[in-house]
Amino acid sequence: MKGKTDDDDNAVRLDKWLWAARFYKTRALAREMIDGGKVHYNGQRGKPSKLMELNAEITLRQGNDTKTITVLGLNTQRRSAEDAQKLYQETDASIASREKISEARKMNAMPHPDRRPDKKERRTLIKFKYGDSE
Repeated sequence: MKGKTDDDDNAVRLDKWLWAARFYKTRALAREMIDGGKVHYNGQRGKPSKLMELNAEITLRQGNDTKTITVLGLNTQRRSAEDAQKLYQETDASIASREKISEARKMNAMPHPDRRPDKKERRTLIKFKYGDSE
């Protein structure tokens, strides 16, 4: 049996750290995202078994958002959200980029009408959408 050293206490896998830092709900999901190329560790595509280091830079995609974070702490246990936020810090450039993309998404959103279309307007929309089949 292998003896445990002091280095083993600080050794945290990338998938386990992402789960502990509450980026993903399960370790399996974190592993799937890493294998799918959604997580980059220090500019390179990561592996789930990659051992984490302090001050490492992680870029990860969640939905439409891309976050770049710096690792401030290592933890193998999933704790409260407040504790998880102490493990990393998002870069200023990443925050600015996400806000810019979010604003652009809001500007391109379709406006909602003030009311529902009446019967005549619905028929016109259906003709426009599916063509005049008569």
